[in-house]
Amino acid sequence: MAFEGLSEKLQGVFSNLKNKGSLTEADIDAAMREVKLSLLEADVNFKVVKEFVASVKEKAIGAEVLKSLTPDQQVIKIVDEELKDLMGGSNSKLTFSPRGFTVLMMVGLQGTGKTTTCGKLAYWLKQKGKKPMLCACDVYRPAAIDQLEIVGKDVNTPVFTMRESNNPSEIAMAAMREAELKGFDVLIVDTAGRLQIDEQLMDELVELKKNIKPHEILLVVDALTGQDAVNAAKGFNEQIGIDGIIMTKMDGDSRGGAALSAKKVTGKPVKFMGMGEKMDALEVFHPERLANRILGMGDLLSLIEAAEQNYSDEEAEKLAQKFKKNQFTLDDFLDQMANIKKMGGLAKIIGMLPGVNKGAMKDFDISKGEQEFKEMEAIIQSMTKAERADTKLLNASRRKRIAAGCGQPVSKINNLVKKYEESKKMMKQFSKPGAKLPKMFRGM
Repeated sequence: MAFEGLSEKLQGVFSNLKNKGSLTEADIDAAMREVKLSLLEADVNFKVVKEFVASVKEKAIGAEVLKSLTPDQQVIKIVDEELKDLMGGSNSKLTFSPRGFTVLMMVGLQGTGKTTTCGKLAYWLKQKGKKPMLCACDVYRPAAIDQLEIVGKDVNTPVFTMRESNNPSEIAMAAMREAELKGFDVLIVDTAGRLQIDEQLMDELVELKKNIKPHEILLVVDALTGQDAVNAAKGFNEQIGIDGIIMTKMDGDSRGGAALSAKKVTGKPVKFMGMGEKMDALEVFHPERLANRILGMGDLLSLIEAAEQNYSDEEAEKLAQKFKKNQFTLDDFLDQMANIKKMGGLAKIIGMLPGVNKGAMKDFDISKGEQEFKEMEAIIQSMTKAERADTKLLNASRRKRIAAGCGQPVSKINNLVKKYEESKKMMKQFSKPGAKLPKMFRGM
């Protein structure tokens, strides 16, 4: 989980401040030492850490903070604002051509997930109403063109190729002509990478940039490589000029040092982050939301957006009507579990809820909750259609048959039926006239 290690440490630091009631400069100094260590352990650039801590300390020792009734909250507010500023302040959006046809040039070293990210970006653009085309300009790596074609097929996006040419500029310019002719409004150009930045790579990218004049050059870096990713970003920016960064594998980076350092070191914003292997696992990089998550304030906006993406108004209303008419079945219950999975699972949802303290969550095993979901799915799928529609049919002999079919004890079947009935009662209360339930929760 992104930033998990840093989040836990920082929340521990501020928990200690809360216990003190009133703060002295010595308390602030001690807290800032812990913050500094936490950031360095998260692999944040040393110069960035030094400036960050100095800025927080300067603001935190002001009289209005030390004399405040809630000084710990004031310090957390300062750190929150500084974290947001460190990551770019607000999310930086993609730039699209005012005349309607936009070219995005994707660059990066080998192994960062650049080709897969091209597909994820195409999928994201399609959700925003755009009509993208992919272009294969990696003429060196074996099977690179084949890989992009597979990715394109996965996201139902055409891929322009010229296998007979080894000139990236020639391929990209031909792709631009064809894309415009066929009515596509975004061309995503996948370029060649290298194991390291070298003169040949940069010369080729500079030449390509000169010929196709992209509206944005997006650098793809691997978050797991920490400061190496930041150094790569700095190198690419100095030699070809980039407009934004896409951090891949953020779901596997519990430190987050690269994401926190990139903007300060390169001057270029992180625009997207890869949060998984699936094609829909590309998220907009929101500094303000991530800062809130790191400090345990939750991220309800992202949670609501995820719910709305996986649950339409029509579906939510249809479900509400089922509750009103007492027609909510175990098939519907199964659908709700599937929706939670689509939203990233329990761990992701819990991480977005405000007020969830990482330390307090240690005793709560999320993997057990995920396992329980799998068991419930197996139980429901072992029932007949009639049993799913009416749990009153589930007598002792039927429950034994279901238990044998799914490999679970009868007690698990009893527990599932109990939870299902409780859910029906709870949701029925919200379905009464005058009771308003946000779509997010109706969908869940």
